[in-house]
Amino acid sequence: MNSLLDWIKEPWPWYVSGPLIAFVMLILTYFGKGFGMSANLRTLCSIGGAGKFSDFFKFDWKAQLWNLVVAQGAILGGFIAQFYLKKEESIGISEATKESLINYGFTNPGETMVPKEFFSWEAVQDPKIIAMLLISGLLIGFGTRYAGGCTSGHAISGISNLQIASVVAVIGFFAGGLIMVHLIFPFLLPILL
Repeated sequence: MNSLLDWIKEPWPWYVSGPLIAFVMLILTYFGKGFGMSANLRTLCSIGGAGKFSDFFKFDWKAQLWNLVVAQGAILGGFIAQFYLKKEESIGISEATKESLINYGFTNPGETMVPKEFFSWEAVQDPKIIAMLLISGLLIGFGTRYAGGCTSGHAISGISNLQIASVVAVIGFFAGGLIMVHLIFPFLLPILL
């Protein structure tokens, strides 16, 4: 039992996780469903009555309740992974990356999955961090809506269904991410930290 738990705590190799993702996509395709996490937010907003304010939220949300189960599974899976499957060791990043992050003002890079400078109770009490998170959330929400879906929807579901628009969207997601990390974020960090 102990060796099984140790195996589960390790990142799963591509030849295990890849076929599992493909199997789930095959089942969803068979039943005529698509996968994407941003659809859950639209469904939740519609359930909450957002259709009174925007036509975008006027749709049959009851037909999307199955997708909320996917979101609940992601939340439950994250909880289990964090509290029961987490290995007590630092994150494997290179020494050059650690040194670069320290130069930006981060303390103990690699100690946790996300930096405490942004994701801690102390950080979310800082007005600069709150503003950054709100603006980032609005930009991500706009981008997701403009692209017609999120990274999981396009990269997993859309590309699996051979949709050219999803290939273009995924290329845009990665290009935008690279531009953000390498060109914009280094200028924002001194302001935020």
